Amino acid sequence: MAVPADPPDGAPDGIGGGDEEFRRDDYEYEYRSVVFDEDFVRAARLQEFSAQERMGEHARAVRSRSLWSGGGSTGRPGNGTPSRSARQGLLLVLLIALAFASAVYMGLHDPAAPAPDTRTEPLTSTIVPLAPSVPVPGGRPVDLFAKSPAADYRVGAAGIAMPAVRRTRHFTDGQVVTALSIAKDYLVQSSLDPDVLAGAATRPVRVLVDPDQLDQFDRSMASPSGDGRHAATGWLVRFDPRTAVVADSRVRVSGNLAFEEVSPEVLEVATDHTFVYAVRPATGEPSAADGATLFTVRRELRLRFDREDLATRRAELVSAYVMAGPQACSSEPAEGFRPLPAGAGPTTVGPAASDPYASGHPRRSTGLCGVLAPAATVAPAATVVPPPVSPGR
Repeated sequence: MAVPADPPDGAPDGIGGGDEEFRRDDYEYEYRSVVFDEDFVRAARLQEFSAQERMGEHARAVRSRSLWSGGGSTGRPGNGTPSRSARQGLLLVLLIALAFASAVYMGLHDPAAPAPDTRTEPLTSTIVPLAPSVPVPGGRPVDLFAKSPAADYRVGAAGIAMPAVRRTRHFTDGQVVTALSIAKDYLVQSSLDPDVLAGAATRPVRVLVDPDQLDQFDRSMASPSGDGRHAATGWLVRFDPRTAVVADSRVRVSGNLAFEEVSPEVLEVATDHTFVYAVRPATGEPSAADGATLFTVRRELRLRFDREDLATRRAELVSAYVMAGPQACSSEPAEGFRPLPAGAGPTTVGPAASDPYASGHPRRSTGLCGVLAPAATVAPAATVVPPPVSPGR
């Protein structure tokens, strides 16, 4: 059979077959290594239907053979049993998928990192009464403040200044501002509210306490104790209404706030403020303004906030260290402060004695007492000393 490139009368003599011979030789050379044996046929991606199968309506001539249909070298064609190579491929795919899923899980849930501890711990408080070292000065509140170290303190909430705000690693600027504002609200309600100071209300403070601490708070208000856990004065400032009342609502305040991230889920605010109150004896006449004295309370608090606390505007009070005076060391400051009246002299009497042999519940007290430094009291009025008289006059 002639090809398009052949002459009409065939190849000239002596040429020997021309291009056809070369093409035949090339074809045999190209496919000489290909053996169309049974394994080659089984490995084909397309399989021809039998004559009977092609007789059906809309039947196709061939069908595609998937990787799992037994087209490998060790499976039987058409029996649906995966070959060895197919099973190995499936196993490899499963291993890769499992490794990828494990990597993603380990990245999201690091087993080496401990789970965040969001448990609410009970408040621990230390209340230290400060006994006077000099006679307690008295007078009008305005004069007492002017002569005291609190002369330059701001009045009320203005003395609780907010620090510069910056975001932490896991808390935004807004969340830090929220924590600081809750801490300031707690200080205002627990240290400046007139009803709280008088012992007539606790709700303004209670609504700011973490729900997990409410049982401890309620017990501290109902049955105060100096056991380091249930002192009412650890939660708030209040005076024993039988002893003293506030003589001037303009409380002097000075201090600072600081914050830090203690865990990815917890933000902590530390407060350190000095509150100076003008008080008078509860049994005296309200018009006797010249009988007022100054009472100083130094409060160092640590408050913690998780994300739920920030959302509900609540605080977890972790610790409270309070120094307050002048008051006698023998008084129990857990229930309320008992300021000494004007003219009361210095005392060396320590905390009230405890009898370990007494029946019933023994007195629980921290047993701490300090001394109020003379510089912390009102400066005495200057005394005019007459000049010495010479002997000749």
